[in-house]
Amino acid sequence: MAGKRRNKRNEFKPDAQPSVILKSLRLTKLQQMRLLRWAGYVGAILGALIFQDVIMSQIRIFGATTELCAAVILLITILEGVETGSLFVLIASTLYFYSGSSPGAYCIGLLTFLGVIASLFRQMYWRRSRSAIVFCAALAQIGYSLGLYGVCLFNGLTRWDRLPQFLVGAALNILVMIPLYPLIHRIGMIGGNVWKE
Repeated sequence: MAGKRRNKRNEFKPDAQPSVILKSLRLTKLQQMRLLRWAGYVGAILGALIFQDVIMSQIRIFGATTELCAAVILLITILEGVETGSLFVLIASTLYFYSGSSPGAYCIGLLTFLGVIASLFRQMYWRRSRSAIVFCAALAQIGYSLGLYGVCLFNGLTRWDRLPQFLVGAALNILVMIPLYPLIHRIGMIGGNVWKE
């Protein structure tokens, strides 16, 4: 009798406790996918920063170079829409400034203002499509470059005759947005659309 009790005690094994962070947070599958999407966006911005600093900063066309991080931030902002994109562009542009790759603190205000305005413009007048998103991001990029030129001119950091270099930089960023869009769009589709028009 005592031997049977010992065997029954040895047969009982408690369930293993989950130690995975995501399971302990009790996230649903949709929340996990959206978290993955935002991690993808962060990866895209970090990749743009590294690629810009290591490779693209060495390439100059008519004295201008690209600003990949600004292009990625504007594309994501317009892709996400005003509700989510406005908070995103504020946080992303602040982190862009603190990364040391931005032209100055004024990039926070310029990117945020122009990103929100371009996103509002797109949502008011066009359906969500590749051409509408890239076109609005291109308009925001032109405004961003002209805003940088104006601020630098006002602060005495540039001369009147350097306006063409700022415009060439804007054109280069717009050309870069075209191949960047499919990557940003794929990341943006993880977890589905969170906003409706």
